[in-house]
Amino acid sequence: MDYIKLIDKYYGNYPELRNVLVTHSRQVADRALRIVDAHPEWTEQGLVDRAFIEEAAMLHDIGIIFCDAPKIYCRGSHKYIEHGYLGAELLRAENLPKHALVAERHTGTGITIEQVEREELPIPERDYCPQSLEEKIICYADKFYSKSHLGEEVDINKIKYNIWKYGHAAFVRWQELVELMGEADR
Repeated sequence: MDYIKLIDKYYGNYPELRNVLVTHSRQVADRALRIVDAHPEWTEQGLVDRAFIEEAAMLHDIGIIFCDAPKIYCRGSHKYIEHGYLGAELLRAENLPKHALVAERHTGTGITIEQVEREELPIPERDYCPQSLEEKIICYADKFYSKSHLGEEVDINKIKYNIWKYGHAAFVRWQELVELMGEADR
């Protein structure tokens, strides 16, 4: 599957936004692939498809084009929190349902249906927490890279702070991801 061709289909007329998307997604994909390579047992056991990890990581934020975030050249009309499910809808329309789940479930450490209801988030009422190992790997890798500071890795303490703002349950999900990935709490 040619993910660059798909990105160009939607972002070809928006070079600055395309650069943000591709640069950020490449960083996420590279980290996700390093994690996969550090756990060959996942591939051997059929839990992870390395090619899928790269594709899904490169497409996880494809929905940002629909959102209003001028600092990163997004000129859409939707709130940024909507980019996950909007990207998932786009990927489903492209007949990529498994990739769509990654797009839908990568925000934060996942968004529970209780959060959607309690915070009255402008997204369909359902659970957006990563389920599969592949979804969890990409969700985790994504936390280390910001689209507004391309090329930089986010400091672990800033990641923790950002996640803690969403409550204890979100932080527990983060700790579970750290443990699963086997990376030291730097």
